[in-house]
Amino acid sequence: MATIKALVLYGFGLNCDHETKFALEQSGADAQRVHITDLISRQVSLNDYHLLALPGGFSWGDDHGAGVILGLRLKMALQDDLEEFIRAGKVIIGICNGFQVLVNMGLLPGLGGVYFQRQVALIHNDCGNFRDAWVHLRVRPTVCPFVKGIEQVELPVRHGEGKFYAPEEVVTALFQNKQVVLQYATPTGELAQGRFPANPNGSLRDIAGICDASGRILGLMPHPEAFISAFQHPTWTRDKETWRRQGLPYPAPAGAGLRIFQNAVEYLAANVASC
Repeated sequence: MATIKALVLYGFGLNCDHETKFALEQSGADAQRVHITDLISRQVSLNDYHLLALPGGFSWGDDHGAGVILGLRLKMALQDDLEEFIRAGKVIIGICNGFQVLVNMGLLPGLGGVYFQRQVALIHNDCGNFRDAWVHLRVRPTVCPFVKGIEQVELPVRHGEGKFYAPEEVVTALFQNKQVVLQYATPTGELAQGRFPANPNGSLRDIAGICDASGRILGLMPHPEAFISAFQHPTWTRDKETWRRQGLPYPAPAGAGLRIFQNAVEYLAANVASC
């Protein structure tokens, strides 16, 4: 497999960069943490990478709204670079705060092929407080390579502004264009239908993640980098004991979130590794 180079942003309150870098490395990528200032000042060139990861955290302390300041800074400084990055067929993932940044910057959802125009929002949770919990998700039919071969997945969320909101015509268009990637669900796979806590924030139509029309830009509120090993799941000790009582060693499988990063690396290796 060709070497896939991934850039993971860090600095100014982002705090999931090490985990995201590790997940990409476990997926076969050459991942590097790059400070926001170094990217904006072009000491580091975005063009040298195949994948851009905007990890979770609280960039600029969520002042003026989650992801607003970082989104504005990236848009003002790097719009041309980002447009070139997208035209080259490369991929972008925004997780939690990173999703909020992509929405504020206008890279998502990019309806009609229009980028850098705000079309949707991620607003305060309906429950009125920060949610830190595990959620079940259903993957919809989509062109997004990140979720290839995945039908259902369980991942943690931790956010205070995660409610997906948009005008009804925009939401309808996202479903029609297969740009809705993930929806909150029950443990049995049925849609949450807005019910708390299965839908932890009140997102319209249970939307937990969307992509652009190409599928190569993904934003999601749950954290796949927080479940790349079975030992990160809250039931791992019980699962291990179940195996022990059968006289078998615990296999410690990979966490379900790892597949999302592996899919991205495999897609890039097959399509744009020479870029």
